[in-house]
Amino acid sequence: MNILDKIIAHKKQEVALLKKEVMVEKLVKSPNFNRTPISLKKSLLKIGSSGIIAEFKRQSPSKGVINNTASVIEVTKGYMEANIAAQSILTDLDFFGGNVLDIMQARSVNDSIPILRKDFIVDGFQIVEAKAIGADVVLLIAACLTKEELKNYGQLAEDLGLDVLYEVHNQEELDKLNLDHKIIGINNRNLKTFEVDLEHSIQLANQIPDSCIKVSESGLSDPRIITGLKEYGFQGFLIGENFMKTENPGLACKEFINQIK
Repeated sequence: MNILDKIIAHKKQEVALLKKEVMVEKLVKSPNFNRTPISLKKSLLKIGSSGIIAEFKRQSPSKGVINNTASVIEVTKGYMEANIAAQSILTDLDFFGGNVLDIMQARSVNDSIPILRKDFIVDGFQIVEAKAIGADVVLLIAACLTKEELKNYGQLAEDLGLDVLYEVHNQEELDKLNLDHKIIGINNRNLKTFEVDLEHSIQLANQIPDSCIKVSESGLSDPRIITGLKEYGFQGFLIGENFMKTENPGLACKEFINQIK
């Protein structure tokens, strides 16, 4: 069993237990459920957008602990000052050390920049929960969902006013999607081995129509890489570890963005 299989098996058990404890009706009545989500599409396409989706991540299966002392509120403030296009927050506890409270805390100081709930969505319940905790965007990973699930969960998210970042790693996963006007994230990290190869973004870029917004994810540690990827039509760049491994992620993000040509 590879890393992704372990995570998904655990996530299905976790969500099954959560659904017994928390009723959907309770989520729908939460204060955040009535707010109008902030559009990731508009933020990435805005003139002068940095395109940077900066991530709050404490740990990962491949790197272990990255930063377990940073405050999500302080990092959020720093990222916003750095002029990010969006914020990504890991809410998986067991493998990434995150939780839904991280998004709620970030939302309390961020009312202008879209927040992506970064997790392994295996049930529509998690999408309703994402709206309830104040997220604007959900991640749907093609590697762990069927073509039908990608369609149904994507529709549910849209019905709730949320944007969707569809994540793919290869042509087979890309073929599961109806590519019309989607936000497509190409993960340079193989979720089964956690190895990183930037060529993935470049190889798949030509297979994605211009009606889509292209986002490159993982392994983006040099501003010059961002400049190069823009030439292949990428408009979004998800970066986490590169900022989070520093003492001041917000400052590291600001310095990075200032170097993008």
